[in-house]
Amino acid sequence: MTDVCQQVQLLRKANHKKRKMQLSWLLRLEVVWAQAVLQQHRTLRMRLLLMQKTLHNRGYLLTQVLGGVWADKFGGKRVLSFGVIWWSMATALTPLAASLGLPVLLVMRACMGVGEGVAMPAMNNLLSRWVPVGERSRSLALVYSGMYSGSIMGLALSPHMVSRLQWPSVFYVFGFIGIFWFLAWEKNASSSPAVDNKISKEERDYITSQTIKQREDTKVPWKLILSKRPVWALILSHFCHNWGTFILLTWMPTYYNQVLGLDLMKSGIYSVLPWITMAIAANIGGWVADAMVQKGVSVTKVRKIMQSIGFLGPAFFLTQLSKVTSVGGAVACMMACQGLDACSQSGLYSNHQDIAPRYSGVLLGMSNTAGVLAGVLGTAATGMILQTGTWDDVWRVAIGLYLVGTVIWNLFSTGEQIID
Repeated sequence: MTDVCQQVQLLRKANHKKRKMQLSWLLRLEVVWAQAVLQQHRTLRMRLLLMQKTLHNRGYLLTQVLGGVWADKFGGKRVLSFGVIWWSMATALTPLAASLGLPVLLVMRACMGVGEGVAMPAMNNLLSRWVPVGERSRSLALVYSGMYSGSIMGLALSPHMVSRLQWPSVFYVFGFIGIFWFLAWEKNASSSPAVDNKISKEERDYITSQTIKQREDTKVPWKLILSKRPVWALILSHFCHNWGTFILLTWMPTYYNQVLGLDLMKSGIYSVLPWITMAIAANIGGWVADAMVQKGVSVTKVRKIMQSIGFLGPAFFLTQLSKVTSVGGAVACMMACQGLDACSQSGLYSNHQDIAPRYSGVLLGMSNTAGVLAGVLGTAATGMILQTGTWDDVWRVAIGLYLVGTVIWNLFSTGEQIID
């Protein structure tokens, strides 16, 4: 009975964090819908999209490592609180910024990125302190599936909001949701079991016995971290993975419009379906990965299997996009591509806590810096490729990086702790 209560409490914490990730990705989807409302002037549209997306990503890039350092030092709750209230206010103020001119709008998008940049490092820090290793994959998948649920909600609701309430409503609604979430988070969340007065002593003792101990020494061993090959394998693999992921997230509505000839409303509907697949597949993959660990399969082998699926699955289905001519076929490829991509939650996204649990926030910040850089470069490269090339050229680059990532990951990654 005690074990059941402990599981329930852990899932309660994970669900609370999942709602945060839903919020984060709802807000980030505004960038996607900035694309959809500019359909008339293609050259100007491309330049504006690249400009606002690049500035957003630069702001996001700026606080990745800093967010990890702050989370490991001050606690994930505080850092996440800062990030949510910052980006929520930036979101709610976006229509005002737009009315003041393009430069002010672009600065506001960069500010939103700054706030969002601390979210994933803070989340990784929280999970390393709340979740035992045997429940790591499914807990992380549950939390991160909030990204996909947020994408589903945002892609489904945004077109209706734009058509019925005008475009500022998207920013007002999502911004104020973030502010309300912040109030609930401040009241109910804690950075670790040691400082949470809402859980029982039995639950606290169970969690702390299965996770890392807090230390007063908060100095980050940068030289040691950067000297480890599995760290570089994680960083490079994150880059290869996110190139394809960011392209699909950012350009999917445009692909549906330009290649399949769908209007804004239909593009929104079909863009929802792959994220439903990801939300389901991430959680299935998490349970499978944890079951393998509990049956005695090494963590290293589990991480390599799951991440190989997360690389090779999307690579295969991207090769099939050029062979299909129907809307149903293209959407099915996208769904399969992104569903298999979600196995990465039990691969590289769980690996930070495996190899350096005490510095998981910093390590996530480092690898996600590479991931965001892939997003910045991939978004810009896609725009440039499409000016003179085709969507097949876009997919070939992503496929090549998926294959490179597969080789690096299987040669150099590990699931064992290498940094105390």
